[in-house]
Amino acid sequence: MLSFVRATRPALLLILISALALAGCESVFTPISPQAQSIANLATILFVVAGLVFVVVEGTLLYFVLRFSRGRPAGETAEVETKNERRIEIAWTAAPAVVLAIVFIVSMVILRFLVTQPAAPGMGAAASAQTLNVRVVAHQWWWEFDYPDLGIVTANEMHAPVGATLLVSVESADVIHSFWSPVLGGKIDAIPGQINRTIYTVTKVGDYGGQCSEFCGVDHAFMLFRVIVEPRAQFDSWVRQQQAPAATMTGHAASGEQMFMNGACIGCHTINGTIARGTLGPNLTHFASRGTFAGSTQQNTRDNIVKWLEDPQALKSGNLMPNLHLTPDQIQALADYLESLR
Repeated sequence: MLSFVRATRPALLLILISALALAGCESVFTPISPQAQSIANLATILFVVAGLVFVVVEGTLLYFVLRFSRGRPAGETAEVETKNERRIEIAWTAAPAVVLAIVFIVSMVILRFLVTQPAAPGMGAAASAQTLNVRVVAHQWWWEFDYPDLGIVTANEMHAPVGATLLVSVESADVIHSFWSPVLGGKIDAIPGQINRTIYTVTKVGDYGGQCSEFCGVDHAFMLFRVIVEPRAQFDSWVRQQQAPAATMTGHAASGEQMFMNGACIGCHTINGTIARGTLGPNLTHFASRGTFAGSTQQNTRDNIVKWLEDPQALKSGNLMPNLHLTPDQIQALADYLESLR
């Protein structure tokens, strides 16, 4: 027994580590929309059917292995008997066909539900109290969220009021990406020159994860985003905050603003109400109101902002922001400015 434990210890340790690693991942089995719920239902059905097939096939195999494993007495030869068992032949042909037919029908019903959602005609209409238009633009390696009816552009965090129906259009600014939050529903490809549309109805308050699910370059694994579903009053407060112009700066923040406007920053970033109109990088108008940055890989803290300004590659290797070789005083002033953009 002890030798068995020793022999299986590496495998058990690997299973334990894998379980712990997956514990914090988003799952299709914790849906927050009817669309995701239908996908979770399909996954459950397929798992149950596959499990039953596995039990029947492996159980039958194990039975015959045990039943005929004793062998024959020495000198005894096996009699070869040939006989057409038409009923057995029909059964083992019909059974897989029936299983596949059931899986096909269930899959088509759920697929029809997903693709016949009334989304496309309303994509350009003004958002109602329960409908929200969101334009998602994928960049290497971050996400832009544009609310055209609200005049809001932000990055890496998609806000929505609970109970709202999100009419989402997905596109790419560079290469092919794929927008996927398991709790919302199926993934949607972001393709240059093409707009793909989908619809989600969010039903549970919370902060959920999402990611790019199509390999898109060196930082593909670090192209994350957050889905923040909040009560209507809290969402309305967020909208008012995001629609406000950037605050007037004083003190060290004013020095940082001047440095920002006179430097290379305005070539890539936009800050509403200023001369900064760059579009290569995230809109920073209300940067300090976000919980994360750098493709949602870094918490928005003073320490991380300073480290990012010192050397962007140190926090997210491969990202497209160059090292501007700022002095410590410049970094502190810019950090003050960025922290004031609420």
